[in-house]
Amino acid sequence: MPEVTVLDYGAGNIRSLVNALKLLGYSVTFVKEAGDILRAEGLIFPGVGAFGSAMALLERSGFVEPLKTYIQQDRPYLGICLGLQTLCKGSEESPGTEGLSLIPATVSHFNKAKGLAVPHMGWNGLKIHKGSDLFPTGFSSEEKVYFVHSYALHLESKELDDWVLATTDYGEEFVSIVQKGNIVATQFHPEKSGSLGIKIIKNFLNNFPIGNKPVTIPCELPVVNEFTQLGCRVIACLDVRNNDQGDLVVTKGEQYDVREQFIMESNQPAAKPKGAVRNLGKPVELARRYYKEGADEIVFLNITSFKNCPLNDLPMLEVLRQASENIFVPLTVGGGIRDMQVPGNNSDPSTIKHHTAVEVAAEYFKSGADKVSIGSDAVYAAENHISSGGVMTGKTSIETIASAYGQQAVVISVDPKRVYVTSPDAVQHHVIKTKYPGPGGEEFCWYQCTVKGGRETRDIGVYEMVQACEALGAGEIMLNSIDKDGTNNGYDLELVSMVKAAVGIPVIASSGAGHVTHFSEVFQTAHADAVLAAGIFHRNTVSITDVKKHLLSEGIPVRMDTEN
Repeated sequence: MPEVTVLDYGAGNIRSLVNALKLLGYSVTFVKEAGDILRAEGLIFPGVGAFGSAMALLERSGFVEPLKTYIQQDRPYLGICLGLQTLCKGSEESPGTEGLSLIPATVSHFNKAKGLAVPHMGWNGLKIHKGSDLFPTGFSSEEKVYFVHSYALHLESKELDDWVLATTDYGEEFVSIVQKGNIVATQFHPEKSGSLGIKIIKNFLNNFPIGNKPVTIPCELPVVNEFTQLGCRVIACLDVRNNDQGDLVVTKGEQYDVREQFIMESNQPAAKPKGAVRNLGKPVELARRYYKEGADEIVFLNITSFKNCPLNDLPMLEVLRQASENIFVPLTVGGGIRDMQVPGNNSDPSTIKHHTAVEVAAEYFKSGADKVSIGSDAVYAAENHISSGGVMTGKTSIETIASAYGQQAVVISVDPKRVYVTSPDAVQHHVIKTKYPGPGGEEFCWYQCTVKGGRETRDIGVYEMVQACEALGAGEIMLNSIDKDGTNNGYDLELVSMVKAAVGIPVIASSGAGHVTHFSEVFQTAHADAVLAAGIFHRNTVSITDVKKHLLSEGIPVRMDTEN
């Protein structure tokens, strides 16, 4: 079995990349010391997180010079995301930090003044500038790959001409693939780009033979130079918990009630409790089905008791491991991600172990997650941030995880409820005028944050909360709605519009979908960046394929992957 070497410096999920390489028939070895780089027959450098942190780790490990030598010798190299950016002179993300300086350019931040949601997150296309064996025959300009980044290599000089293989549009044109000889690097994540991404990895491995000179194969791919569009994402969400028999199941209920309603029979006592936990399927099987239907991302929300101790959450970690074996789109996990104490011997307080939120997140990343979703802890962090006048402590779960793994790895899950008021001055929270008056004819409302799965309210508005979370380093908002959950009458468009106006990071609309038109409505009216649904997919009311076909018919760009 041929072998490929992976440079893993511990930032984020590389399990999916390893699974993709194994799927393609390669064994994987990891760089443990500097000499391993020069001994490699083929080297892959996947990277997430901050430019400065990555370069500091490479320096500290003694990897910089052997890495430069390896690349200068034109030996097979595939860089992914930060593995592309570190090839450059430097990055605006970490001023004063020198990169490998093999590409004569500096990485820069996306221009938010153009109204862009940053990070650039989701599925976008590729403009091919020259022929390459990297692409599968029959590649179409309509195909999309998965990006998640705030900084990019923008076209700034002719010195880049020898390097640029493909570019992508997001407000402005940026470099999405570089190739020079056997050196290839992608800004997108091929291991998270579905069947197309797997083909790109396969073509790198096949056409840049490991341990041999490259074979030149005439490329049949014509130059594709059409404007690319970021697709609107359709995300499947699985609420996972254990049932009364101890099995992990996917469940969904109206207003957070996940048990079947008990059906009273004449010979049963009146005080009989509710029925069994609603079972809509096994999490890994459902996730695989949604991947085949074309889900752009999959979210696992841990709503069972073991979320109180995620480091002992062996079942959920195994769900992630199994799901990542053959699901090559981003996976998000949420539930109980915070600083915590893990009980030891109850009679001996010294056996209590303290774990930080970043340690908890690390276990999920190692098991196959690409992002973590923070709920209640994000509300508490926002409250403290606001009450302190905007002081950054560097200690919140949002800050620590974003610092270690990058802004794009932190999703904030918000569970708000609508509160009606008679006038904008009735409360100190951000108030909107609503098209849907309250029970007393109130024309105004604000959205109150809740914690503990919607069971407890807090004196903080969603508008203020999401702005605080963005300031702390969150990369995305998963916007639920207690009022809309389980109603199947559409998303809360006023809520989504309000939050989109409050932040400059992507917003996922969640709660309320019951028909394909609800998905197009929230994109067209409230300008959501992504939509999330659960029950409508679990119950086969509509499929993800149905939703995407409808969105395309409405002129809304989406990724279609029918090869799974």
